[in-house]
Amino acid sequence: MLPANTFDLKEFSATLFEKMQDINPGIAEVELYEFRYGLATLNLSLDDWARVALEAPEQIESRIHAREFYDTIQIQPHVDGRIVLDATITRLTAMLLVGIANGAYTIEWVNRNFYFDIRGFYFLTRTHYFTPPVLAHFCGKPYRQFEPKQTSFERLQDVGYKQFREANAQVDELFIASVKQLIAAKGTPILLAIAGPTAAGKTEIVERLRVAFAQDGQATTSGELDNFFTDRAYREAHGIHSLGKQAFHFELLEQSLRDLCQGKRITIPRYDFFYATSSHDLDGKLKPDGVPIAVEPAEIIFIEGNFPFLIPEIARLIGIKVVYLTDDPVRLKRKWKRDIDYRKKYEPTYFRNRYFKEQFLMAEKCYLPQLQMCDLAIDTTGATLWATPAVAEILNRG
Repeated sequence: MLPANTFDLKEFSATLFEKMQDINPGIAEVELYEFRYGLATLNLSLDDWARVALEAPEQIESRIHAREFYDTIQIQPHVDGRIVLDATITRLTAMLLVGIANGAYTIEWVNRNFYFDIRGFYFLTRTHYFTPPVLAHFCGKPYRQFEPKQTSFERLQDVGYKQFREANAQVDELFIASVKQLIAAKGTPILLAIAGPTAAGKTEIVERLRVAFAQDGQATTSGELDNFFTDRAYREAHGIHSLGKQAFHFELLEQSLRDLCQGKRITIPRYDFFYATSSHDLDGKLKPDGVPIAVEPAEIIFIEGNFPFLIPEIARLIGIKVVYLTDDPVRLKRKWKRDIDYRKKYEPTYFRNRYFKEQFLMAEKCYLPQLQMCDLAIDTTGATLWATPAVAEILNRG
């Protein structure tokens, strides 16, 4: 910490501006005065900047790798009637900025553990999806890898779907061909589950798979796991977490999937996301005012949701398990374009807090466990397709 009267904010920001270009190349696309606008959004006084206390890198790493750190993040903290950036996020960002400017933190260490979002003007912790257990699941190496094209996004502040699709073209085409080959080997009807974080590209790749199957004369249908949720009021009153099977009309879910695999037409619950209520009661029976969803039989049944094969009873029914990934910095850029610019879905600072909080928690609870049990994993940022030995053997026959 320095005395406030010795801290020169202009000198600090000029030094930081130059060094931050090695953290995020997109900084080179803005002017120094624009960079200073971003610093001002942290709402820190000259005295605040002077008194930023730096922690040792090891201490920071210990905190950001613990779930308790993210549990404390507030999504909607208010000051003077408006949502502000959570104080913990602000402190972390300020500490990293000061440490970068004075050389206490190396560029390599910062980039290994964090990424900087220009539009949000804050640091977020980096998720490493391919951990040693995940790599061991795939015997240590990808099935196939292409030249990564998402490097072209590094200087951008947001990413539209057209750019995203073009960058992923090769690995997506291989994935679609691989799924076709697996289905030909396994037979139909078959349940195909694709898990992955928000804005990773799941919705778009599922739609492209539907088109590809239709061109081959194969019918598809889908069942969204979220439609099997019980009323939220009931879950909250009984402390039921949304990841457990207790959160669902579970017997109805399991039977519905079995019936679809036998080529039967079924009706499933309809979950109203606005009112957070189910069309069915706790006994799995249709409420008097409930309107179920009809699902026609098909050769390929998509199972949609964040964690389609975390529940063992459901996982056993799924014929092909897929995790479709895109690195967090790219997904965040996609969400700025999609959810803020186009959908106007979130208040921006609420969005910043929520994204920071949820990425670590969702990776820990949903995606890392599913990566250790899936058949295929697609990493669009790395332009790689990963396959288990059993799946690779089938693909190599072609």
